[in-house]
Amino acid sequence: MGNHNIMIVKVNHRLHQAEALQKVLSEYGCSIRTRLGLHEAGDACANDGLIILQLVSGQADLDKFAADLSALEGIDARLIRI
Repeated sequence: MGNHNIMIVKVNHRLHQAEALQKVLSEYGCSIRTRLGLHEAGDACANDGLIILQLVSGQADLDKFAADLSALEGIDARLIRI
């Protein structure tokens, strides 16, 4: 079994960043094997959340993907190789 590439994306002000964030995620869509979104829900929806991505691509592409996400205001992306 080889390495697994996981990206954790912290999203602040998710309602305001949804369009720009989705644009970048779509641009790298072929590199995303699994996508999981987490946020508080219930009586009131939380304004921040996490997205966990399982990725398949070369290291240079993944580094650029993380940089493109982190360039968005209120977004922090961290790439983890396990």
